[in-house]
Amino acid sequence: MATLSPTSDVAHNLTEPYLLTTRPAEPTPVAEIVAALRTITPLAGLTDAEYQWLATHGTERVGDTGAIIFREGEPVMNMVCILRGEIHVRRRNSGPMALFIGRAGQITGKLPFSRMKKYGGDGYTSGPVWVLDIEEPLFPEMLQAIPSMGQRCVSVLLDRVREVTRMEQQAEKLSALGKLAANLAHELNNPASAAQRSAASLFAELRDYGDKKYSLGAMCLPTQTSVQLQQWVERTRAEMADYLSKETDLDAAPLAVADRESKILDWLEQHHVPDAWKIAPSIAETRFPMKYLDQFSEQFPDQVLGPAMSTFASSLRVERMAETILTSTVRIFDLISAIKDYSYMDQAPIQDVDLPASLENTLSMFASRLNGITVETDFDPALGPIAAYGSELNQVWTALIENALDAMPNGGSLKLKTRLQGQLALVEIWDSGVGVPQELQSRIFEPFFTTKPPGKGLGLGLDTAHRIVSRHSGFLRVESKPGATCFQVRLPVDQAEAY
Repeated sequence: MATLSPTSDVAHNLTEPYLLTTRPAEPTPVAEIVAALRTITPLAGLTDAEYQWLATHGTERVGDTGAIIFREGEPVMNMVCILRGEIHVRRRNSGPMALFIGRAGQITGKLPFSRMKKYGGDGYTSGPVWVLDIEEPLFPEMLQAIPSMGQRCVSVLLDRVREVTRMEQQAEKLSALGKLAANLAHELNNPASAAQRSAASLFAELRDYGDKKYSLGAMCLPTQTSVQLQQWVERTRAEMADYLSKETDLDAAPLAVADRESKILDWLEQHHVPDAWKIAPSIAETRFPMKYLDQFSEQFPDQVLGPAMSTFASSLRVERMAETILTSTVRIFDLISAIKDYSYMDQAPIQDVDLPASLENTLSMFASRLNGITVETDFDPALGPIAAYGSELNQVWTALIENALDAMPNGGSLKLKTRLQGQLALVEIWDSGVGVPQELQSRIFEPFFTTKPPGKGLGLGLDTAHRIVSRHSGFLRVESKPGATCFQVRLPVDQAEAY
């Protein structure tokens, strides 16, 4: 059987030259075609005459590696019996994952009773391929010549729908997991980096602090002076803590800090304190009032000022670094707790779910995408926990919040609300995005329907959310107009009503 010349070009890159499958140079004997058709699983059990009909009415095509069987968007005209080799189907905008792999012994393409109009991806050969096409105009004659063909084709269609749905759902889960991992990595990176930097600087600062303490001790100050110095430090720290508790946003503003630093630097330089440029920032960051410096100069001789201020500033830096490490590790712990609560790890499938906490945990997974987004929450205190599949409900919140954020690429308002309505818990997720056109609102819960650009969505997020809500005997609906879109989820509160 003749084939096309080999090519090093893989056909999935359609911007490069490609080869098409074509008819063999010489027709294959009917007996060989019949023998190959007997290996097609859905055709098992046909009579010799029925195999002969397919062999004599079909059109052969052959091709080598990288040859195109069909192209995405082209109309589907044939039922394809794969007699040898493999056909890989890939969407141009859905990444490297193969949508479908057709192997020898299978039937693909358009079948009787199929509503398929166009190919959903590019079909190219993987190795030498030999296929037999049955053209669509021959379908009525084929069903008459082979009465069992209708049932066989329906079985193939059902298997194909199940397989494609499984692949699409898997791709949707992987996409959601990738986004979740990216958001979590982004959120963990900031506190982890801060803790790492502070821990690395802390070693050097502790050594420097020890040296300054030694220098201060080497001055052999009188006991009374040492006691007064310790009392000044304790009194100053107590007053600083009280001052910090009363500070305003203006006190913490960068310009206010810079102004304090400039004043402290001038004071230190006037009193001839060494390394004043290094001491001033550390003291200014603590909102240190200038009156404490004046009190110090009045109580102690000038030779004590330099070592004492250096030691005090170094101790403040050490404490700031330790505080940064503590707050960073607390933030990391909070994130880990949030992801554990989000996934409902180590818990039974059905739990008493606190809906506000569930929404907050899901929202924390999108923290890196909330820049420019105003988030409002309005949770009804009268709504207690409900019995539900906690991890599945989080998939619903994830899909709805992600859609809301996608609708507001330039910023906007996101509002989460819960209400108790009789025996139902109502959850509303509002966004100020562009809205869903009225003509599309009845279709957005259909599987594989999406308004996003190719490669940005598979159209399964809202379908999955709808199925999960239905599993809880609940309802999911949408109301939308430009600037105000609301997804409403209603769930039974009582477990007996939900399951």
